[in-house]
Amino acid sequence: MMRGDHPIHLVTGLTLWFAWFLAIYATLSVGCAVAPPPVATGALTWINAAIVLMTVAMVLLLGTLALRCWRGAPQAEEGPRPSRFLARVSAAAYLVAAIAALVVGLPTMALPPCT
Repeated sequence: MMRGDHPIHLVTGLTLWFAWFLAIYATLSVGCAVAPPPVATGALTWINAAIVLMTVAMVLLLGTLALRCWRGAPQAEEGPRPSRFLARVSAAAYLVAAIAALVVGLPTMALPPCT
């Protein structure tokens, strides 16, 4: 993996979040079009289970990347200040993406799909 202060980390978190969002939206849309679950099952459906699993996986990935960037930031005596800044901002961007994934994904535990 690249160092925590590499500039690519500034955009990777939200790019991963966007790909995850497209995947859960596609799962919901195609699942409801091809095999809609009965309304009586409520939120306990295969569609919601798939979305929750994808959400948990994405939050764990983004959290791990945020932690690696935070810990990978050079210390004051090890590197220049711009490197520390990039690593800290990248960690914050990963954290924001993880929180956004939780905010979007957690309602699937309570709301029925396809309604």
